Amino acid sequence: VQLQASGGGLVQAGGSLRLSCEASSSGSTFRDFTLGWFRQALGKEREFVAVIRSTGGRTYYADSVKGRFTISRDNAKNSVYLQMTGLKPEDTGVYYCAAGAGIILSSLRYAAQYTYWGQGTLVTVSS
Repeated sequence: VQLQASGGGLVQAGGSLRLSCEASSSGSTFRDFTLGWFRQALGKEREFVAVIRSTGGRTYYADSVKGRFTISRDNAKNSVYLQMTGLKPEDTGVYYCAAGAGIILSSLRYAAQYTYWGQGTLVTVSS
């Protein structure tokens, strides 16, 4: 499975961006994956942003983005999205999409649980 992330760019604080991530996977396999977004700021560790589960499509968010970001998926298009609103300078970083199977609830926020990763797309929020 290969993941291709896109949609990053430069935006002013308070603005919005929509990230997309498309997988090169058959539809029956893609829908079985838990899909997540992580980000990494310069000089910092990669951190969890949001996740959407395969079964039921339940979503979970980091506290720092809750209420501002929305993760969604379209299994017919083998894609996952991250709608970001109310962007802040601290949201700046490289955003990565990730996919994994069989991830238990308590481990959804851990990057090591995800098998497949996109190449990252840079989001820069100016103040």
